[in-house]
Amino acid sequence: MQAISRRLGHQSLKPAASLSSFKSIYPLSDHHYGADHPRHASSLAAKGVGHLIRKGTGGRSSVSGIVATVFGATGFLGRYVVQQLAKMGSQVLVPFRGSEDSHRHLKLMGDLGQIVPMKYNPRDENSIKAVMAKANVVINLIGRDHETRNYSFEELNHGMTEQLAMISNEHGGIMRFIQVSCLGASASSPSRMLRAKAAGEEAVLREMPEATVMKPAVMIGTEDRILNRWAHFAKKYSFLPLIGDGSTKIQPVYVVDVAAAIIAALKDDGSSMGKVYELGGPEIFTVHELTLCMT
Repeated sequence: MQAISRRLGHQSLKPAASLSSFKSIYPLSDHHYGADHPRHASSLAAKGVGHLIRKGTGGRSSVSGIVATVFGATGFLGRYVVQQLAKMGSQVLVPFRGSEDSHRHLKLMGDLGQIVPMKYNPRDENSIKAVMAKANVVINLIGRDHETRNYSFEELNHGMTEQLAMISNEHGGIMRFIQVSCLGASASSPSRMLRAKAAGEEAVLREMPEATVMKPAVMIGTEDRILNRWAHFAKKYSFLPLIGDGSTKIQPVYVVDVAAAIIAALKDDGSSMGKVYELGGPEIFTVHELTLCMT
């Protein structure tokens, strides 16, 4: 499964503006520890708001200066974003509303005290403010492609997103806000989910015009809900039903590449601020062709 994911999913970014620059947007303050030592020197660009303290030579035992609140960190994409943030020495605040077991796999991705789980209520404004209080970066990965008894598409993909953007704007210390939407989100879409996603994007850019919006296509990887689901069905029933003769086209992207694009946006010189990026894999497949990759 992982081999299939890697083959299908290398990243493709639109628009053409590159996210390959790995400079941070935050300047290094001269009076902080490490500024006078060459081995702690930084190439941080001078664009951004405020100062970040950096220590170390890089890696998970260093201090990148980023304190990121990652909403939706316990989901499929979340574990890869947390891993890459921790790998560069960032502190990651992980809001969760489920059981204590929902985040334990994330604790192993960073040094002691680097991954901080925080219980919160997504419908309680004070609770949200508490998990963002010490952050300087907010990444919103919250989203769902199906409704539940408790959460509708509109509340999850639009209402909560708008609330996070408003609180981040009022916070005053949030230097970067990254919103992860999905490819195809449009106000004119026949899908309620995609219309709600588009409304969420609009709300974020209205509240924080400098935010970055990422719109990945269907993501594939070790824990995905598409190839794994198909494989389980095929193993159990020895066939796969193809809706509409399997002619629907999708452009799957590897989940690790999506996480890398998010981190690259954080590390750039600020060129990704206020922009919307569509992330897709290098090839377009019909559903039928994609199922053949599993055989």
